[in-house]
Amino acid sequence: MFDDLDTDRRPLVLIWEVTQACGLACRHCRADAKPARHPDELSTAEGKRLLDDAAAFGEGQLVVLSGGDPLARDDLLELVSYGDDRGLRMTITPSGTRSLTPDRVEALADAGVRRMALSLDGATRERHDRFRGEESFESTLEAAEAASEAGLPLQINTTVCAETVAELPAIRDRVRDLGAVLWSVFFLVPVGRGRILDPIPPERAEDVMEWLHGVAEAEPFGVKTTEAPFYRRVGLQADGDQSAIRRRGGITAGRGFAFVSHTGEAYPSGFLPESAGNVRDRSIVDLYRNTDLFESLRDPDRLKGKCGACEFRQVCGGSRSRAFAATGDPLESDPLCPYVPEGYDGALPATLGGGPSESSGAPDAAD
Repeated sequence: MFDDLDTDRRPLVLIWEVTQACGLACRHCRADAKPARHPDELSTAEGKRLLDDAAAFGEGQLVVLSGGDPLARDDLLELVSYGDDRGLRMTITPSGTRSLTPDRVEALADAGVRRMALSLDGATRERHDRFRGEESFESTLEAAEAASEAGLPLQINTTVCAETVAELPAIRDRVRDLGAVLWSVFFLVPVGRGRILDPIPPERAEDVMEWLHGVAEAEPFGVKTTEAPFYRRVGLQADGDQSAIRRRGGITAGRGFAFVSHTGEAYPSGFLPESAGNVRDRSIVDLYRNTDLFESLRDPDRLKGKCGACEFRQVCGGSRSRAFAATGDPLESDPLCPYVPEGYDGALPATLGGGPSESSGAPDAAD
């Protein structure tokens, strides 16, 4: 999927955080969202200029409108329609609030949204709402149904941490029942309010990766991981495909992925809040292609520690965001990956919290 993409020239995914305003206050929120909009958000005109620049990456550039809650902007439909007219593939990740009514979902589809992503962090109302600290489960399911009725492909996003990992098999069943086309599994990076949560330990993460590969083979929907690129390494090892370890691939922060904040700062990822510059001053194309931060993240040979010594660094590369959260250096090793390259005798990264694994194998040993 990624092997034909020249990540030196364009990202697979460009996320624009159109606002940090949100009616929810979820415990794991990367943006540490607040109810009110920030006074220095990109204006409608500045947003359109950003979309013009994004179109210069090339035909069909994928743009994700994120937040906060994008619905907090009253110009949202105008921005979606403008991006669609410019040939961009416009997608959106709204919050599961009561404002996400069937009428609004239909309006988003009519304006040109190509896919909608909703967050589901528990298979039941009790578990989902307890994790998020907000009542959003019912609104999320209603929005998923509305997306189906509007003919809008649905993606489900799930956060994996110590509190949610055992729930993954039940969430998988929900993803299937909702008719989603993709399950995007986010492995916790301790930024924003997510600092209060515990990640799973590396050995458990490896088990989850193996389980997810089985899910991908068995289910009608696709599976991808976010901030856990060693999912690809686990798959290659399971397949015994050693010829692929030097194949170009692995979308990571700054390498096939870019993020523009609500105030225009260009980050390699929303989970790696180090700015390469502002889109008010330089185009996102220039910032992505020609800044030291982005260029360094696209060169696997500049990685440090065991990630730098790893034979899978071309197809994986580790989570640069988690390395940054753990050490302040985005080129250091990913502390979630337990793999140690043969012959490597250097320092190993400290793990970022998380208790002992409760089971081996699948997220739920009974599954």
